[in-house]
Amino acid sequence: MFTYLKQLWHSEDLRKRILFTLGILLIYRIAAHITVPGTDPFALREFLGSRGGSGVVGVFAALTGGSIDNFSIVLLGLSPYINASIIMQLSTVIFPKLEAMQKEGQSGQQQINRYTRYLTVPLAFVQSYGFLILLSRGGANLINLSFPAVLAPMLFVTTGSLFIMWLGELITEKGIGNGISLIIFTGIVSGIPAVLSSLFIAGEGKMGAFYLFCIVSLATLVAVVLFTDAHRLIPITYANQGAGRGVQGGIPIRLNQAGMIPIIFAISLITLPAIIAQFLSTAPRFSKIVGLITTYVNPSSPSIPYIIIYFLLVMGFTYFYVSVTFRPDDVADTIQKRGGFIPGIRPGKQTAAVLKKTSNRLNLWGGTFLGAVAIMPLIFTKYSALSSQDLIISGSGLIIVVGVVMELIRQINAQLLAHDYEKLV
Repeated sequence: MFTYLKQLWHSEDLRKRILFTLGILLIYRIAAHITVPGTDPFALREFLGSRGGSGVVGVFAALTGGSIDNFSIVLLGLSPYINASIIMQLSTVIFPKLEAMQKEGQSGQQQINRYTRYLTVPLAFVQSYGFLILLSRGGANLINLSFPAVLAPMLFVTTGSLFIMWLGELITEKGIGNGISLIIFTGIVSGIPAVLSSLFIAGEGKMGAFYLFCIVSLATLVAVVLFTDAHRLIPITYANQGAGRGVQGGIPIRLNQAGMIPIIFAISLITLPAIIAQFLSTAPRFSKIVGLITTYVNPSSPSIPYIIIYFLLVMGFTYFYVSVTFRPDDVADTIQKRGGFIPGIRPGKQTAAVLKKTSNRLNLWGGTFLGAVAIMPLIFTKYSALSSQDLIISGSGLIIVVGVVMELIRQINAQLLAHDYEKLV
């Protein structure tokens, strides 16, 4: 390990990139403690404390590293940018012009990224208003929600979200790793010390369940590492006219083709009833609806129907997202144009059918695993003394952390390999 760290330090370019990345992440953590001007942070802390940090706000707070608890200018985190990226990715399938732009290579991708940034601005502005209202429900006088006084906090929160989006792009350009993923990773990891300290200080009666959760989390961590790298290699033979035999190749189809997108979709959809109930809680005529939602679709106390619906949503969105982003017909057409074929399978429609069948089978196992990891913390909170704020990391957070760390290690190793090659040259 020390030899590896020594190699990192002696590579000047890599050292600069790592230090630059750490500096940007430090700026992000400082911004997470800057309260929105004109608000009462003590009222917010009392409000969240009365809710135990759970509920629908607690779901989002887990990914922002305490930004919501501090009522920070970056309390939205990167959710507007993530939503904009998902919308743009799905739009490339719906709109032919965007699809053609995506196929233009790097220049087309840069244009799509520019559109994603433009879309982030109105999404952040709308989400800021929703979050400010959501956080002000329950009797906490956090800010003045009347118009036009609410515009100033909305602008601060929107600017904060755009600011960390810019920080993430700086890391991607001048640092190491994917900046957006690293900021989300930092937000998740930064909340772990607070959870541990609260458990060890005032966690009587919970430590047995907590240790069991840690053991299960470590086992899940190993499974997630294997799951992230798992893929099915479809053998491809390319005709080589200048030789007697073809050139062998392959197309890897990953077990987890959709990444974290199904869980993000599922969380957004399954927390929607709780958000609606939060808005309707002050209206007596909706008390029955609010009570029904609180009983069966409540993130703070997940019921059996809630867990089942969450699992099925993850499975369903896995199939939906892969069906949108992975096109067997286009892949089969590309293979045929390059003179390739799957051994024993005719080019064209038969090749597309094999690719589609393989993808669907992998989606079944991949979606099942994603769903199982996603509901694992919910099962602990239902059948143990642990509550949602006692979990050091959620299932979705575990997948994010593993994915970011593995990608970061790949990029660092690639940089080290390039550095060693330069010395030989």
